[in-house]
Amino acid sequence: QVQPVESGGGLVQAGGSLRLSCAASGRAFSANTLGWFRQAPGKEREFVAAIASGGSTNYAEPVKGRFTISRDNAKNMVYLQMNSLKPEDAGVYYCAAAAVSIPASRRDWYRYWGQGTQVTVSS
Repeated sequence: QVQPVESGGGLVQAGGSLRLSCAASGRAFSANTLGWFRQAPGKEREFVAAIASGGSTNYAEPVKGRFTISRDNAKNMVYLQMNSLKPEDAGVYYCAAAAVSIPASRRDWYRYWGQGTQVTVSS
C-alpha cells in the first residue's frame, strides 16, 4: 500500500513557477508508477504527468515543455516542477500511485490518492 501526501501548492502569478512535492509512504513505493492529476472547479480530474519506477515519463500535451516530473526512490518522494504557469493550470493537484510499470495516464489505473494541494495562478 502507498499513501501519498502532497505539498507545495500556493498562489503564483502567470509566468511563475511552483514545485509540488509528494511524500508516499509504503514499502512498494519504488515499484509503483507515480502520477500527478489536477482538477479545476466544475471539470473532470485530468492527467498531468507520470513517472514509472524505471524513470520513464509521460506528460499531458498542455504541460509538455513546461512541467517536469521526477522521483527520488531513496526518499519515497515524487516532484512536479511547474514553470511558465498559466491561469488554466490552476486547480487542485493530486498525487497518485499505480501498481503498473508504465507511466500511465489512465486515472482508473491509480489506486492510491493523496488529498490534493491547491494551485492558484493569477493573471
